[in-house]
Amino acid sequence: MSGRPLDVLEESLEETVTVRLKDGDEFTGVLTGYDQHMNVVIEGEDTTIIRGDNVVTIKP
Repeated sequence: MSGRPLDVLEESLEETVTVRLKDGDEFTGVLTGYDQHMNVVIEGEDTTIIRGDNVVTIKP
């Protein structure tokens, strides 16, 4: 796995990830999409769209 953030996201597509936000909330689900701003789409019980400027970590 490469160290560049967008490469890590590309390699994690359709895999389960955990996303931690600035306010401490965490979302776990399947990464189904992202963009160059690191906005991400997580699908679990619901579909969640997370703005990239709120993301602290994404664990594949």
